[in-house]
Amino acid sequence: MKIEWLGHSSFKLTESTGVSVVTDPYDQDKVGIKFPKVSADVVTISHNHFDHNCLSALENYNVVVDTVGVNEIDGVEISGFRSYHDEKKGALRGKNIVYRIRMDGVETCHLGDIGEELSPMLAELIGSINILLIPVGGRFTINAEQAKEYVDLLMPDVVIPMHYMMEGYNTEFDELDEFLDLFPKKSIEYVEENEIQFDRTDFDGEKTRILVLKKID
Repeated sequence: MKIEWLGHSSFKLTESTGVSVVTDPYDQDKVGIKFPKVSADVVTISHNHFDHNCLSALENYNVVVDTVGVNEIDGVEISGFRSYHDEKKGALRGKNIVYRIRMDGVETCHLGDIGEELSPMLAELIGSINILLIPVGGRFTINAEQAKEYVDLLMPDVVIPMHYMMEGYNTEFDELDEFLDLFPKKSIEYVEENEIQFDRTDFDGEKTRILVLKKID
C-alpha cells in the first residue's frame, strides 16, 4: 500500500488493487496551505470542521464515510470509533471519529482531531496497528507530550505526525520539533517525498519508526 501526505490531517492511502481512501480533506482558502488535485474512491471525515470535511476540495470521489461502525468497501475495511475533540467529552469542540483502515493486510489508524487522552476503551477498539497517523500540534488537538503517550501505549510500527505548524497556515499550532524531541534521533526518519510504500513484511514489531513526510504541492 502507498500513503501520500496531502497536508494538515489529509492523507491518500492506496491499496495494491488501486482502491484509494482520502482522509479529512481541507478547505485550502481557510487553512492557508494548498490542497493538491486528488481523487478517491472513499473519503473519511473525522468531524465537520472546515479543515477536515471539505469534500469540494477533491476532484472526484465515490463514497463518504463519516460515522462510527465498520464498512467494507471494495475490499478495504474501515472501522470508525467515537472519540472527542477535547478533554471535556466534546463540550468544547465536539466529537471526533478515529478510523482504522485495513489495506493489503496493513492496519493504519487515523486519529483525526483527537483531543482527549487515550482511554483504555479507545485503545482496545484501535487494537494492534502498524501505522499511526497522529496530530501533534496541540492548541485544538492533543499536544506533543500527549501524542507521545499514544505512541507509547499503542506501540505502532510506524508513526507519521500531522496537524503541526507549517508555513502558510492561517492558524497557530505547535512546532513539529516539540514532538520529535521526545524520541531518540535514531528512530526518526525524514522522507524527501510526500509518499511512501509499505508492505506487511516491513513491520517486525521490534521498534517504532517516526517518519516525517515532506508536504509537496
